[in-house]
Amino acid sequence: MLDDKITSETFWEGVWENNPVFVMLLGMCPVLAVTNSTINALAMGLATLFVLLSSSLLVSLIRNWIPKQTRIAIYIIIIATFVTVVDYVIQAISLDLYNALGAFIQLIVANCMILGRAEAYASKVPPVKSLVNALGMGVGFTIALLCLGSVREILGSGTLLGFDLFGEHYQQWVVMILPPGGFFVLGGWLLLFEWLRQRKEQEES
Repeated sequence: MLDDKITSETFWEGVWENNPVFVMLLGMCPVLAVTNSTINALAMGLATLFVLLSSSLLVSLIRNWIPKQTRIAIYIIIIATFVTVVDYVIQAISLDLYNALGAFIQLIVANCMILGRAEAYASKVPPVKSLVNALGMGVGFTIALLCLGSVREILGSGTLLGFDLFGEHYQQWVVMILPPGGFFVLGGWLLLFEWLRQRKEQEES
């Protein structure tokens, strides 16, 4: 029962309390660059989730055999291997999506959230706990990307997942699908998360 509680808390910590984007401000490059549409945001979120889960599991499984002096290099090699798998899978599924995501697929290797999970958590705990922690962080990251991508696509294009929402007379906010729009929407979500956090603290005190 205690293990179930710990596992549940570990998962929700990554989704909400320590959300990698809205709380820890990690992985800002893909957050701002590929969230001009919901599809792009979802694809990047799922790709990152896969790499995070796979690398965390493997690091946890072999943690006792990784030399301390070379651990960071080994982590990067492991992460890069799974990023290569994701890169080829997306390319095989949809060239349009692959071109839309561009170099940011390969840059998952440099995502400090993934390397940080490997170093701070997966290398110190058993595989199950490592997987739950990675799942929470990955889901939290994906949700954050979807929050930005949905708002930017709705306001910037008047669509959601490519479906028209407001008709042909809708005046598009073009700035929302341009790079400045990412900063505007991210700022709005950060304000909302901070307000919710402070409200929760006030209720608990």
